[in-house]
Amino acid sequence: MIPFKHATAALVGALAVLTPTLAGASCGSAFCSVNTSSAFLRQGMAGTTRADLRFEFIDQKQPRHGTDAVSVGEISAHHDEVRTLNRNLLATIEHDFTGDWSVAATLPLVDRSHEHIHNHHHDGEVLHIHDSWDFTEIGDLRLTARHELLSGHHRSAGVSLGLKLPTGKTDIDNEDGDEAERSLQPGTGTTDLLLGAHLRQALDDDNQLFASLAAEWATAEHDGFRPGHRVHVDLGWQHTFGDRLSLPLQLNVAFKGRDRGDEAEPEDSGSTTVALSPGVSFRVSPGWLVYAAWQKPIYQDVNGVQLTPNWSAVVGTTVAF
Repeated sequence: MIPFKHATAALVGALAVLTPTLAGASCGSAFCSVNTSSAFLRQGMAGTTRADLRFEFIDQKQPRHGTDAVSVGEISAHHDEVRTLNRNLLATIEHDFTGDWSVAATLPLVDRSHEHIHNHHHDGEVLHIHDSWDFTEIGDLRLTARHELLSGHHRSAGVSLGLKLPTGKTDIDNEDGDEAERSLQPGTGTTDLLLGAHLRQALDDDNQLFASLAAEWATAEHDGFRPGHRVHVDLGWQHTFGDRLSLPLQLNVAFKGRDRGDEAEPEDSGSTTVALSPGVSFRVSPGWLVYAAWQKPIYQDVNGVQLTPNWSAVVGTTVAF
């Protein structure tokens, strides 16, 4: 068994080594960074298999340049981003093979609408063409394996390894036959390596602290597009009231690297976001949990001009058997 101080040092060391390249996606396609993993929120549920269904609402309608909120078209560009509305449904199945190993599969259903104004230069004039896309499609499948290095009632620590597979489409177009930008598509077309680490420490019977690190790297380019590397750092505290009600509070930090390739927009991709996420979870029974969280960005810094949300929300339920 690994001493708690050694597990803490390992996690801190991982955070120092995995320093990211900052960036993101200009169109604003996104998944919420609120952590609802079984290592934190669903820890201690009865059963060895868990089925989770999570809904995310992310309305990205605030154009931003650097750390400043700007209006649509305030900064001249080839096209002016107006709004991206993300309504994601994520289904996860997780199974514990032993006390130390578990595997999980997550498949998202992406419901996304996007609007921008294309500033087309023709015969010395600028034509402002309004373009939009609206689709509901399967996204990229994620497969992960988690190993607990330290497991106990008061503290736990572990690492995870996985892959994001290119199951989502990359050629969605609108009614006019115009293909959506690659950063807007439900899939990236790339196989990505997923790495993670987590640490949980109980302070007493009613309070616990949580920290996690998740990193994602695309292993290659696909059709002129390689998504930027991503790193998420989560710090959380959770207070329980009795056996059923819990109030978690998280600080979520997300770094996104610049997209690369002929079909990418590196000048308008890349971001750093820091957000606070208060939430609530209620254990209906030993094997049934419902939860919700509201996320408010407190710091956003983007490259170029990108769409950002003023807030996001997550609701979900987990059944263990």
